[in-house]
Amino acid sequence: MPVATSSLRFPRLLLTGAAGGLGKALRPRLKAYCDTLRLSDISDLGSAAAGEELQPVRLEDRAAMLSLLEGVSAVVHLGGVSTEQPFDLILQANIVGAYNLYEAARQQGVKRIVFASSNHVTGFYRQDEVIDTKAPLRPDGHYGLSKAYGESLAQFYFDRYGIETVSLRIGSTFAEPVDRRMLATWMSFDDLERLVVASLSAPLVGHSIIYGMSDNTTTWWDNTAARHIGYRPQDSSEPFRTAVEARQPTIDLDNPAAIYQGGVFVLEGPKG
Repeated sequence: MPVATSSLRFPRLLLTGAAGGLGKALRPRLKAYCDTLRLSDISDLGSAAAGEELQPVRLEDRAAMLSLLEGVSAVVHLGGVSTEQPFDLILQANIVGAYNLYEAARQQGVKRIVFASSNHVTGFYRQDEVIDTKAPLRPDGHYGLSKAYGESLAQFYFDRYGIETVSLRIGSTFAEPVDRRMLATWMSFDDLERLVVASLSAPLVGHSIIYGMSDNTTTWWDNTAARHIGYRPQDSSEPFRTAVEARQPTIDLDNPAAIYQGGVFVLEGPKG
């Protein structure tokens, strides 16, 4: 159910990556904030509900992306490869695809994008560090590199064309945290909705970057520089701590996944 954090309402809102995990969570929630919700993915989107439009498009298809952005008021861009993969796969969906999205937005006059970046753009910072959104990028793989490109693309399209973006460095969005890393990185589905709606409704964002996390007791990320977005998380990983620590009572401090914020992503070697 939507958390109703805003009276915002768009004529037509586009959600890419609508068949993915986060897309499925946001699909029923975002309908409360628009007259028409346009959904896109290359995976099965099922049937359109009332007030929905289905428009499957490959992000690397520039002409199709131009059509996808027609008549759109704002975009929530979750589409693309969301795990570490061979570079050529990530190149097409996350780099070429992101460029096609922004160029289509420019041509169609769309002025607000919420871009699903990732905590993996800074995954090679240590877990005993707290960083803010101004810290230099330290991607932990091809996926993190592609999201760093997306953030730079968003900055460029704001500076040159005035398209505003909030880049969300999403942590770990699941029903509940499953390991000790997620005690720091977890974000509930309700807080995800709050974050996306705040990013859509803030009156002035330029290109803003914010880490996507709940109000966790343990945290590696300082969102002070993004408080103008108006995101106020209301959930926390703390109620799950006892169960998580019982499942994972010890941590191997010789394992890079336990040392660096990117977790297992820092272990992935070159592919393809």
